[in-house]
Amino acid sequence: MINYVSAEEAVSVVKSGDRIFGHGSACTPNLFYDELAKRAPELRNVELVSITQQGNVAIAKPEYKDSFFIKSLFTSTPVREAVNSERGDFVPIFLSEIPTLFKNGMLPLDVAMVTVSPPDNHGYCTLGTSVDVARAAVDTAKKIIAIVNPKMPRVHGDGMIHYSRIDKMVWHDEELMTLDYGAKVTDIEMRIGKNVAEIVDDEATLQMGIGTIPDAVLKCLGNHKNLGVHTEMLSDGIVDLILNDVVNNKYKGTHLNRTITSFCFGTKKLYDFVDNNPSIAFMDVQHVNFPINIMKNKKMHAINSAIEIDLTGQVCADSIGTYQFSGIGGQMDFMRGAALSEGGKPIMAISSRTNKGIPRIVPYLKQGAGVVTTRGHIHYVCTEYGTVNLYGKSLRERAKALIGISHPDDREMLDIAAFERFKCSL
Repeated sequence: MINYVSAEEAVSVVKSGDRIFGHGSACTPNLFYDELAKRAPELRNVELVSITQQGNVAIAKPEYKDSFFIKSLFTSTPVREAVNSERGDFVPIFLSEIPTLFKNGMLPLDVAMVTVSPPDNHGYCTLGTSVDVARAAVDTAKKIIAIVNPKMPRVHGDGMIHYSRIDKMVWHDEELMTLDYGAKVTDIEMRIGKNVAEIVDDEATLQMGIGTIPDAVLKCLGNHKNLGVHTEMLSDGIVDLILNDVVNNKYKGTHLNRTITSFCFGTKKLYDFVDNNPSIAFMDVQHVNFPINIMKNKKMHAINSAIEIDLTGQVCADSIGTYQFSGIGGQMDFMRGAALSEGGKPIMAISSRTNKGIPRIVPYLKQGAGVVTTRGHIHYVCTEYGTVNLYGKSLRERAKALIGISHPDDREMLDIAAFERFKCSL
């Protein structure tokens, strides 16, 4: 017989000085954060470690600065302001290596706060839409408290956890947080999607990053054949491709006939599709993002995006100058894995300008910007103006190629910058 308790009782296990883990994306345990915020007067120096958070995340608010510190492993909107203030900090790390931080004691966890699907007839819950780093968190934390949400999909793969391992369980029926990237896709992003689709081979295995551009790419793959998926994140765009047998995972080098991911975030359509779906395996991100596992897939195509790229091919994907915007995530894991794959293609897909008209192809990265993908790792770059392959090209050749796919109104500025740098006309 399972004894469900109140959220107030569940968070009573948290003590001053504890390091707590917060489940990510649609599993973000905001119910627990709200209760912890009520305990702020009695708590001091509680550190939250997490990847992408969604929703309110009450303990990240300025009024709780004396009680909670936000140590982000991948920064997202609800904690971004705190991370860029005295109330938080950021850890630059590959997503695939975060489980090691928990396991080797560099970031020991006192309490893991997770959201799970209800126990089955055998007593097993699952970590739902986000197995990723949560698998290692529940394996290593001293205590586990869980929100049991009947609307949380039950997933196959590495996400199982028996209810007897959970110290406090709270029954909470609530709709999952959603995000519809497909509805936000613009004409520019569709042009980028078409350019990327033109270099995606039939029988390729795909990894897609997060955002509207990867969703636009998926919309343009309907005429491809026998694609596979081995990705860190799954979004809505994959559903129709699987239903139409465009994605069938027949020609992958590993995990044949199964779509592999570590988490998903999207709409109810996606959550309903992954629920109890044996063709989709949600696996520990240490396995999914390990470059050697990635490279085992033939024709591995990694499709990612960036904040800005300089004329030599350096990619900033996690910060705007010194301002921490997101994180390293799995971009480098997959860019390298795809490059080592037989017939693989690492692809960087960006719009030539931001929504505010700021160039993304620039003479130099902003001061303080973080280089996520180095110029030694860059291969294909796609914008709405075309596609270039920088691999094996010199600095001058790279600059010329990138200027050719930049926004037309930026090309004169980039030509001048290139002349000043290389002392000759390109």
